[in-house]
Amino acid sequence: MSSEFGNLLKISVFGQSHGKAIGVVVDGLPAGEAIDLEELDRFLDRRRTGKNRLSTARKESDVPVFLSGLENGVTCGAPLCAVIENSDQHSSDYRELRDKPRPGHADYTAYVKWKGQADMRGGGHFSGRLTAPLCVAGGIAKQILARRGVYVGAHLWSVGTERDTPFPLRPTRELFESVAAKPFPVLDDQAGERMQSLILEARQAQDSVGGVIECAATGMPAGLGDPMFGGVENRLASALFGIPAVKGVEFGDGFAAARAHGSENNDPFIMEGGRVAAETNHAGGILGGITSGMPIVLRTAMKPTPSIARPQRTVSLSAGADTELVIHGRHDPCIAHRAVPVVEAVTAAVLLDLLLEGNHGTF
Repeated sequence: MSSEFGNLLKISVFGQSHGKAIGVVVDGLPAGEAIDLEELDRFLDRRRTGKNRLSTARKESDVPVFLSGLENGVTCGAPLCAVIENSDQHSSDYRELRDKPRPGHADYTAYVKWKGQADMRGGGHFSGRLTAPLCVAGGIAKQILARRGVYVGAHLWSVGTERDTPFPLRPTRELFESVAAKPFPVLDDQAGERMQSLILEARQAQDSVGGVIECAATGMPAGLGDPMFGGVENRLASALFGIPAVKGVEFGDGFAAARAHGSENNDPFIMEGGRVAAETNHAGGILGGITSGMPIVLRTAMKPTPSIARPQRTVSLSAGADTELVIHGRHDPCIAHRAVPVVEAVTAAVLLDLLLEGNHGTF
């Protein structure tokens, strides 16, 4: 199914933005893993809404209820199922949209595919609301990875034209944790203030703005992944593009590598502590689709929130005529800063799947 990813660790997301609940099923988690539910809640809190003017006013507690897979806080080998109830929907804001598809949203394509039967209130199954159960799965994966010395962290790389400091060559767990503890997830707080100003300016102008998230993972061993279509980049990109609003993914230097010479882009090998390492990391920790042992580094581009308060041109599906649409409701002027933990979650889930494969399904 399209809402599932993973090979040994299979993650399936279900529900709609304004349905009774949303949730996730995680099949393939190793048994006997203690899950710190308080730590998981702190992770989920990083993407919660309604905290300030930088995000939507919709308030959801996002407390997962575990129906299976956990016994006394420990994984038991059965598929883990968690549900999160929806409680703060304003479905009346979306009545007009059954006939007038929103520009930039999946309203029209879903109308065509499911012949007008898709539940598109709040974006339906396409909504960023579905990233909450993704974070449940990924937050659990992060805890399991950390016990194996693998740490995943991210920060807001840019908003509009404002850019943060990039991760260093070898980011540490402490650096990841310091960014995660901030109300605005950047390395350079002054850059963060400029980014926040851009977001608030966009809100004031009844508009929105996009951003880029940089994510890194340290501690992944060399030799995981496969060439060509089973590569680490392939699997990460496939899952990351499942995050609503992601329009681009790059690894290492990404598109900047196309502007470099080979002498600049190649990472010289060196011996470090008796192991092969690299002096630089333009490749982002992946060569030929296989992990090199260097930190995995990737960036995801998030488009501006398509729901803006300005009048927009669209069509009336019933009348077959051009018309105008004014979108009501509560929407983020920028979704990139709230998507930072989501990128971490998806990255962690894919990396745990790769580790399980490398260990034949067990640790």
